[in-house]
Amino acid sequence: MDRNVIPGQVGYLTLNSEGAVLASGGELDNDEKSAGIIHGLIGLANNRLDPNAFSQGFKRLTISYPDHAYVVCLSNRKIYIVKRVFELAE
Repeated sequence: MDRNVIPGQVGYLTLNSEGAVLASGGELDNDEKSAGIIHGLIGLANNRLDPNAFSQGFKRLTISYPDHAYVVCLSNRKIYIVKRVFELAE
C-alpha cells in the first residue's frame, strides 16, 4: 500500500479474515496490538449490531479521535486499516 495514496495517511495494516497481519507500514508497522483491537471491534460490530440496520453487513468503519482516525475497509476477505491524521487549521 503506497504511503501517499490517501491524504494524511501515517500508517496502514492489512489483515486476513482471522486477524493476522499480512502487511503493515508507517506508525502501524508490526502493530499487532492495534490489529487485535480493531479485529475485535469488527467482530463486535458484526455480532452485536441490529441485523436490520445493516442488511449486508458493513463495508467501512471509521474510529475517530480529535487528531486522527482509523479507517477500516473490508474487501476480498481482507481487512484494510489506514491511520490518518487531521491537519489542524490555525
